[in-house]
Amino acid sequence: MSESKTNGVPPHGEEKDNVPENEASSPPPTVDISGSHKKENKASKGQELKARGTWGGQLDFILALIGFSVGLGNVWRFPYLCYKNGGGAFLIPYIIMLALAGLPMFAMELGFGQFTSKGCIGIWTMAPLFKGIGIAMCIITAIVCVYYNMVIAYTLFYFFASFNKVMPWSGCDNYWNTENCTINTANNSRSENDTIGFNETTRPSQEFWNNYVLGRSEDMHHMGPIRWQLCLCLLLAWIVVFLCIFKGVKSSGKVVYFTATFPYVVLFILFIRGVTLPGAADGVLFYIKPDFSKLSDATVWKDAAVQIFYSLGAAYGGLHTLASYNKFHNNFQRDAIIIALINCGTSVFAGFVIFSVIGFMAHDSGLPISEVADSGPGLAFVAYPEALARMPVSALWSLLFFFMLFTLGLDSQFVMLETLITAVVDELKEYIPNVYAYKTRITIGACILGFLLGLPMTTNGGIYLLTLMDNYSAGFSLLLVAMLECIVVSWVYCNQERWWFGCGSRSGTFFMFTGASQFVQDMKVILKFDMNWYWRACWMVISPAILLFIFIFFCVTYGPLTYQEYTYPPAMEFLGWCMVLAAVLVIPGYMVYFLLAKAKGEGIMQRLAFSVTPGEDWGPALNKHRLEAGYPLLPDIESGATGTSSPLQNGSFVNPPDYNDVISKGGNGAVILETST
Repeated sequence: MSESKTNGVPPHGEEKDNVPENEASSPPPTVDISGSHKKENKASKGQELKARGTWGGQLDFILALIGFSVGLGNVWRFPYLCYKNGGGAFLIPYIIMLALAGLPMFAMELGFGQFTSKGCIGIWTMAPLFKGIGIAMCIITAIVCVYYNMVIAYTLFYFFASFNKVMPWSGCDNYWNTENCTINTANNSRSENDTIGFNETTRPSQEFWNNYVLGRSEDMHHMGPIRWQLCLCLLLAWIVVFLCIFKGVKSSGKVVYFTATFPYVVLFILFIRGVTLPGAADGVLFYIKPDFSKLSDATVWKDAAVQIFYSLGAAYGGLHTLASYNKFHNNFQRDAIIIALINCGTSVFAGFVIFSVIGFMAHDSGLPISEVADSGPGLAFVAYPEALARMPVSALWSLLFFFMLFTLGLDSQFVMLETLITAVVDELKEYIPNVYAYKTRITIGACILGFLLGLPMTTNGGIYLLTLMDNYSAGFSLLLVAMLECIVVSWVYCNQERWWFGCGSRSGTFFMFTGASQFVQDMKVILKFDMNWYWRACWMVISPAILLFIFIFFCVTYGPLTYQEYTYPPAMEFLGWCMVLAAVLVIPGYMVYFLLAKAKGEGIMQRLAFSVTPGEDWGPALNKHRLEAGYPLLPDIESGATGTSSPLQNGSFVNPPDYNDVISKGGNGAVILETST
């Protein structure tokens, strides 16, 4: 552990003179509690659960992580990107981007949240000047929450529509169909009007989506009335989300046992069914056939980086939140590697599921696979349902598919909402000590607000608003937030004195002079071993560089937003940029506010140094863990006592002692504490 906590530089609000001499002259203590951390006292465990709550078990956390990171994009985006960008060759940039950008960010955020047991806003006591990054995460997540639940509502709509012997999107004889409706088969095409040209025909599944589900208007200027069917589906979606999280991790930790595992059961069933269909082999070959010439295209590498970054869910605040409910000594590095591999494996496997069925549809319709394949809503609500409708017992496969999409979206949605609620509750705790007693009411309020904000997307023009929010809410702003998070943790994180002279050990390599070194030493307290140079190199240089590459690529290739044949006017794009600025501007805005209103010091440099110095409550939430990490102890909640160290008996705190209780130092600088008995 670095000496940064005990070199005489106080945290905010403390005087240097109050630091005991022996603490100022020695490395910060790492505590050996009764020689082992294998067993925790019941009182200590009760303290953890009472204050904020923890996962009921390690599997709860793992499944919640899987549910959050494995979402709709793994099924409806990755397979399309894979075939478009060189088939099996796309896995090369995909795996490289996983190793250099996705996994390092994933592990950083898990360790960040677990170390402090705080949400995505509270963790920024690490460097208070940058608290706006956490607020920006919440703004981005809040916007995504509003429209993402609308997507879940669409899956519910299709799920209920699947309770028919014949799928309503399979034919052209419904009242919402037009004269352009055409059913393609391998032998011929049948149309309501045989004089219609090929380029003017539409598929029945497309008309069901546009004319019946959406009732789509001609543009965003004609939003139209609320469609009651979509409104009820949206209401049901929010009710289900509330029921999943109204007791916090106690309820969501149990729900994920179903929502995180059920999609894999359905994917496996659909895979077995898909590969037995005629034409499946052509679809699978179309998906995986490598085209290595594509690797010279920068767009392929950009697509790989974007997919892995967004798929793992970095910079949304959800990873911090989930990890904040962990036991302090959970091996988050192991969890990060496991979940990242599961995430990527799911994407690849989903491609086989999707393209085996798409191959069958191409065979049955007589169309090329390239004309049948699609991504996003076009795959989930048009192409794949049409393929399912062509199967025997189509209702069964359709019900399974849409319920799978519902569960895939559901656990991502309730983790994002839990992220917002946790961040708000953690902030209110400073002003309302018993705020956790009101968490259910806060959850109800958040769900009601989310439902009301989502109502415009249930109108005839709602799909235009949803597409606008999807493209702008978590694009530029999310990349910028992720870059800043990486830079602050890797380069800024220090105590006050180290901010002037460099952070980390004076006797190490270049990597040891940075905030990344301090962060790794904090993580060592959790893991009981060092994180190697790979993590530091990625956090400091490689991951920010990749994120910067994606950001620049987005800026260079930016063009007018479109939805099918509709091009958004400048006024609507301006609305999208307002969503971007809502998250981005809060970062410099909070920096100015903190420097002017909260920072202490006579000159700008002193105020700046104060602003990047960790707050006095930065560090582990429990005093026994702060003692291990060498952080000043927090006031005893029940007795109001304070101290700079506190020994433990069987894992529980006793009255704070003075430093006479320090009787020896280990060879690695660890201080072994014993109580006087």
